[in-house]
Amino acid sequence: MARVEVPMPQMGESIAEGTVSVWLKKVGDQVERDEPIMEISTDKVDAEIPSPVAGVLAEVVVTEGQTVEVGTIVAYIETEAGAAAAAAPQAPAAPAGASDHFQVPEERPTVMPEPVAGQAAAGGGAGAPVGAPLGDGPHTLEERLRTKSTPLVRKIAAEHNVAVHQVPGTGRNGRVTKDDILKYVEQGAAAPAAQPATAGATSAPTPPAQRPAAPAQPAYEGGFPWDEFYGAPQHPVVSAGPNDRVEPASRMTQIIANNMVQSRRISPHVHSYFEVDYTRLDRIRGKNKKLWEQQGVKVTYTHFIAWSVARALREFPKINASYSNHEVIYRSDVNLGIAVALDHGLIVPVIKQADELSLVGLARRLNDIAGRARSKQLKPDEIQGGTFTITNPGIFGTTIGFPIINQPQVAILGVGGVEMRAAVVSDEFGNHAVVPRKRGFISLGYDHRLVNGADGDQFLARIKQLMENFPDEA
Repeated sequence: MARVEVPMPQMGESIAEGTVSVWLKKVGDQVERDEPIMEISTDKVDAEIPSPVAGVLAEVVVTEGQTVEVGTIVAYIETEAGAAAAAAPQAPAAPAGASDHFQVPEERPTVMPEPVAGQAAAGGGAGAPVGAPLGDGPHTLEERLRTKSTPLVRKIAAEHNVAVHQVPGTGRNGRVTKDDILKYVEQGAAAPAAQPATAGATSAPTPPAQRPAAPAQPAYEGGFPWDEFYGAPQHPVVSAGPNDRVEPASRMTQIIANNMVQSRRISPHVHSYFEVDYTRLDRIRGKNKKLWEQQGVKVTYTHFIAWSVARALREFPKINASYSNHEVIYRSDVNLGIAVALDHGLIVPVIKQADELSLVGLARRLNDIAGRARSKQLKPDEIQGGTFTITNPGIFGTTIGFPIINQPQVAILGVGGVEMRAAVVSDEFGNHAVVPRKRGFISLGYDHRLVNGADGDQFLARIKQLMENFPDEA
């Protein structure tokens, strides 16, 4: 028999931890490969996690309600040695899957800030490298976790020429936290101050090598929470009245709240909106409704919008990009995230290579992932890798909305409700008439660090053109 580790999986960009909500199996239960064994909760998704192998649930390490970092071992499954070896490649990687181009591999090189002018010459780069290994040869999981650190910790260490592995850590498996590195730096700075000052020391300028380096612009590293770079949001404390009901916010609500605040901090949001005539789309829907039903697909306005957006993104690569440390990452694929409202929150499953799908193919894929999102049947890779997001508050009657960008994307489309309105139309002879038309608003929220007003407006205009001139066969 062999014991197979079951780690906390990576469930989306910028997700560094997850909460075990429910264990669906108990110790001693027989489990099949891909059979759900637990439910986990993050700010991105509530999902059932399947067993990587067939065997017996031998040990549960993380209890229900406990929140742990991605990659933490939550359980062990006993299985035949041969089956374990065959199944090893299927086990989720920590902290990120190799197929997700937003993620950073487990054994990535340590990212170091750029040195300030003269620092290398003055010896600022001397000493053990930040995050240096404890020794030669292979390391245990505890040793690897001990030497790993967050970008913020590495940045502070680099500014003060400190090797992270020398700092006593109080985090999991001795991992160095922000408080640990700050305390270490403060104690190290206090020691020279207690020594007798040499003559003339008070008037001598601080040598360049001893000055803290200018903070470096942090490179984007998927898989870490945004507050590592920008500081945790501080939510105000509000007093409750004597008859008010107070209950703790769910884990998903707390993290969504933080992420929305961080997105507003990171991206200077600008919004534009256009009115779109849905009359032609309405006619196409009526004409093809029975045919599509025979194919087992229900096509809605959302599918027409997604089809148009996917094609417009190919023509406007800047909208399908990310902004990272003064670099622009133009995504090679068009991966559409579609926001799905749940009773307890929100989830954004992703349709990969959406621009390669026909209208019916896109509708079938979207209906499938939306249904599985509501029943907690999504797989981890189905909520990762999104390059652009569509949210449709119009289904609840909203006329127009101005949504917040889903980091690290640079734009998001909001869809308003569609209703019959009076509109002035002109014929080829210049005659005008007021007629009823199906119309609705679409809005674009975009990151003004990268996307200018002209970019956003031209992108929206192209979506409007594609929708109002939708081909009969798509």
